[in-house]
Amino acid sequence: MNRFVLVFAAFCATSLAHAGDRINGLPFATRSPVLATHGMVATSVPLATQIGVEILRKGGTAVDAAIAANAALGLMEPVSNGVGGDLFAIVWDAKTQKLYGYNGSGRSPKSLTLKWFQDHDFKAIPPLGPLPVNVPGCVDGWFALHGRFGKLSMKDDLAPAIAYAREGFPVTQLIAHYWKLSVPRLSRFPGFAEQMTLDGRAPAEGEVWKNANLANTLEAIAKGGRDAFYKGRIAHTIADYIEAQGGFLRYEDLASHHGEWVEPVSTNYRGVDVWELPPNGQGIAALQMLNILEGYDFSKIPFDSAEHVHLFVEAKKLAYEDRAHFYADPDFHEVPLNWLLSKDYAAQRRNLISPEHALRSVEPGQEPKLHGDTIYLTTADRWGNMVSLIQSNYRGMGSGMTPPGLGFGLQDRGELFVLKDGFANTYAPGKRPFHTIIPSFITRDGKPWISFGVMGGDMQPQGHVQIVQNLVDWRMNLQEAGDAPRIQHEGSTSPEGQETEMKDGGWVDLESGFSYSTVRGLMQMGHDVRFADGLYGGYQAIEWDAKNRVYIGASEGRKDGQAAGY
Repeated sequence: MNRFVLVFAAFCATSLAHAGDRINGLPFATRSPVLATHGMVATSVPLATQIGVEILRKGGTAVDAAIAANAALGLMEPVSNGVGGDLFAIVWDAKTQKLYGYNGSGRSPKSLTLKWFQDHDFKAIPPLGPLPVNVPGCVDGWFALHGRFGKLSMKDDLAPAIAYAREGFPVTQLIAHYWKLSVPRLSRFPGFAEQMTLDGRAPAEGEVWKNANLANTLEAIAKGGRDAFYKGRIAHTIADYIEAQGGFLRYEDLASHHGEWVEPVSTNYRGVDVWELPPNGQGIAALQMLNILEGYDFSKIPFDSAEHVHLFVEAKKLAYEDRAHFYADPDFHEVPLNWLLSKDYAAQRRNLISPEHALRSVEPGQEPKLHGDTIYLTTADRWGNMVSLIQSNYRGMGSGMTPPGLGFGLQDRGELFVLKDGFANTYAPGKRPFHTIIPSFITRDGKPWISFGVMGGDMQPQGHVQIVQNLVDWRMNLQEAGDAPRIQHEGSTSPEGQETEMKDGGWVDLESGFSYSTVRGLMQMGHDVRFADGLYGGYQAIEWDAKNRVYIGASEGRKDGQAAGY
């Protein structure tokens, strides 16, 4: 009887595996790519994706669709983003045939000083409460992008999110999970339980969530513009609330806020140009890693081999040590971009990598002395414009600070500052912190190819590099590139300055899907290999097939997302 049960179980498992096999694509592919000719939207919530497509159908540009989808995600995925957070974007403008970058990160309160933290014996800025709250840059970013590339009115762009906020929407599976985890941590702060829970608990999967306060906030923004947020009643409400909680963000900080248009930076990787935004974000870490990896012939190194993972991890260690040492607000610290992104410097760093042994410790490069939960979305329109946009509260739902009557929480990005003298990212009044959220873009022969991003804190540059390698080195399609099992190395020096060196080489988290022989090979090289869930999600991408004049969309199977077009 037992033997029969075992044989029957084996038969069922085999039958189910065969029944689930896809006719096309690699074994780990969750589905085929999505195809459309007129426009494409990929976000982490299907309803937000549909809103973006609706805006495109109404004649909106990719920027209109991105704003509409982002506003909806702030309502539908508050565990990751919202109008209380920051925003970064890369836009391909079909008219000028050029990429534009926008840095929408907010600055620290002008009345809060490093000396205050030191006098009160703070070793690090706390993750919750009023102290890590900087000016939220999202709304300013919407209007900057819209003023340059929008076509519909902001009322049109925000209308779908306002309607869903009033009528309600069913909460999706993953968002319900993270919401439930957030409530116990944040309910002690005034305004959070009242506005972000159902009688003190998180909404469950499938329950309808409404947010009338956020609807009112979005209506005020649609009617009064950016100044309704930064100079009107909303700004006074935020400032008064933070002051009452013992924080330092004031009305003047909000009223004086402005984001910045910046020039994206790039490196060429085997014939394609990969674009990121310059610091205070961490995007150039991906470019540094690619420069190092370009020196290896991955046509002879299989995906999911010990050599593949080893070289990736070692390149990451080297780039992230530079990240900790050099990346910061360029208004306060000169970042040596040309040197960090040079092929010669990459060759010097590559020479530190052993093909057989893991690096146990790493030092940053010696600069020549010549004189840190997020949403990502991407959109594309009928005119050929494409948007790569990322937006976040940090640490999920942010600081827990939830001003009364506004329907959103405030970010805690200020936690990423250093409270020690001598670091590039040392706290200063009116300074932008080191930032983890990064959009990306790939061009080929000066033309748009792929708009993409991968969410997840320190994982993001690592995720970007893996997507590029999957596409370029192993010729995966857009969906396969995101579905492929991922690698995350942890344990490098922190940009917050809390660690002074990498501890015993750190450790390698591998997603399920890597073979035992790969794990064994890595361990023999001296890598500490671990497995962890929930660290790898957040990929969205749109590809432009210039030959067939078709958009190709892909969405993250690890989240609740969707790519759709028309």
